Amino acid sequence: MKDNYEIKHEGYISKITSQTITVSLKGNVNCDGCKAQSACGVSDSNDKEIEIFETNSSFKLNESVELVLKKQLGLKAVFWAYVFPFILMLLVLIIASGFLKEWMAGLLSLLVLLPYYLIIYKLNSFFEKVFKIEILKI
Repeated sequence: MKDNYEIKHEGYISKITSQTITVSLKGNVNCDGCKAQSACGVSDSNDKEIEIFETNSSFKLNESVELVLKKQLGLKAVFWAYVFPFILMLLVLIIASGFLKEWMAGLLSLLVLLPYYLIIYKLNSFFEKVFKIEILKI
């Protein structure tokens, strides 16, 4: 039952540093039946790499591992990357169109995304803690 709440991808360790482990992902058979396949960057090709902040030195180079991400976190990521910016842009467009010309309101609604994504970029360390990917030995 626990598997229904997790997304798993197999891969191998391609690089190890003092604070990070880089995992190259293999093709995943689970991607074939996934409803979010078109939106997911992992299912597009086989040469994806994910950097995981892990200080555990028990992993070795070229070792087979499994990455586990809770589905709940995937939905949160979609919300912060796509849904919230769309709502923000739409609200700014509706409010600004009452005070400004149409083209200026449209431009302002697009420009509001710049500070939003800059804030998201600056909060990178916070999101790394929230969207923690587990790495397991196979």
